Amino acid sequence: MSYDFDTSITRRGTGSLKWDRRPDLDPYWVADLDFVSPPEVIAAINERVAHGVFGYALPHEGLHEAILDYLKEKHKTAAEVDQIVHLGGLVPALSLAARAFAAPGDALMTCTPIYPPFVGVHKDGGLELITVNHCTAKGVAGLDWEAMEEAVTPKTKLFLFCNPQNPLGRVFTEAEVLKLAEFCERHDLILISDEIHADMIFDEEATPHFSAVRLPEVFNKRVITLLAPSKTYNIAGLGYSYAIIKDASVRRKFSAARGHTLPEINCISYYAAEAAYREGEPWRKELMSYLKGNYDLLKSFMNERFPEVETMDMEATYLFWMDFRNMGVENPALVFEKESGLFLSDGAYFGRAGCCRFNFGSPRARIEEALDKMSKVSI
Repeated sequence: MSYDFDTSITRRGTGSLKWDRRPDLDPYWVADLDFVSPPEVIAAINERVAHGVFGYALPHEGLHEAILDYLKEKHKTAAEVDQIVHLGGLVPALSLAARAFAAPGDALMTCTPIYPPFVGVHKDGGLELITVNHCTAKGVAGLDWEAMEEAVTPKTKLFLFCNPQNPLGRVFTEAEVLKLAEFCERHDLILISDEIHADMIFDEEATPHFSAVRLPEVFNKRVITLLAPSKTYNIAGLGYSYAIIKDASVRRKFSAARGHTLPEINCISYYAAEAAYREGEPWRKELMSYLKGNYDLLKSFMNERFPEVETMDMEATYLFWMDFRNMGVENPALVFEKESGLFLSDGAYFGRAGCCRFNFGSPRARIEEALDKMSKVSI
C-alpha cells in the first residue's frame, strides 16, 4: 500500500498550536507533522468514538499487549505489565522525575542544545540546572565526557538524556548509552532517557537505536525510559506516553510524585496508541522514506545557500538544526520571521542562541516553498 504524504491538509483555524499560535506566519516550528495519521489509527479512533461513552479510562489489555510486543520486536527486550507507567505526556514525566528524585537545592544535568523542557523542569523541583555542550565533529553530535565529569557535582541527582537527540538528530550507539549509564552509576544519578523519536530513524540498519530499556540489569535501579507513539504517528494531541521502569522502588517513587497534579489520560488515546503499534508499521516506513527525502533537500539547500552555517548530518527525527553563530547572527529565527514570514524555533530556548530549528515534517511542496523564501533572506 502506498500512502499520501504530498497532499496539504488545511490546519489553520482548527485550533492547531503549530498553525494558529502565529497565524500571520508560515509555521515550521513545533514538532508535529502536517500529515494525516495512519488510516488504521483513525479507524481505531472512530470505532472508540462510535461507542459513545467517554468516561474515566484504564489502559486495556490490548494496549498492554501491543506495548510489550513492541518492546520485544523493536527493542529486543522483555518487560512486565506492571513495569509500564502510563502518562499523559513526556514533559510531565520529566517534571515528575525532577520532583521525585531530588530535593530543593539539588541539581539535574543535561546536554545542550536540547528540547526546551529539559532546561526548564528543574524549576518545578527547585533544582539547580547543570548544562554541558554536546561536542560536534564533522556534523555529528556526541557527548563530551570530559566536560561532563568536570560539571557534575555531589548535589547532582538526575541526568536527562534525549535519544534520538532533539534537535541534533543523532542516534547514540550502544557503547555510548552504556558509558552514560556507567557515568550515572559512578555519580549516583537517576538516568531519564527520553526516546520519543526512537521510531523516527532514517536507516535503522546503519544507525540502530539502542534503548535504555536494554541496559544490563545492574542499572535497573537508576533508569527510567520514556517512550510514546505520539510523534511518529502524529497523535501527540491525544496526550499519551508511557515510562518503562523495571525497578519497583524507583517506579513507586516516580509514581508517588504525581500527587494530584496530573489529569486522567484521554480514553481515546489508549486505542490510538494500540493501533499505531499493532498496525502502523507500513505507514511508518513510508513516512521515514519521505522525511529522508525532505531532509536531503533541506541539507543540500543549506550547503549551497548558507555554506557557513553549521548543520548536522542527521540520523533521525524531522527537526533540522541550523547554527548561524559563525556568521554572527544573534537570532536567525527572528531574521527569517521578519524577512520571509517563516516561523522557526529560536535556538535560545534550546540553550543555544544564534541557532534555529526547522521542522521539515510537511509535504515536500511546503518545504520547497520555505526554501524559496529562505533563499531571499539577506544573511
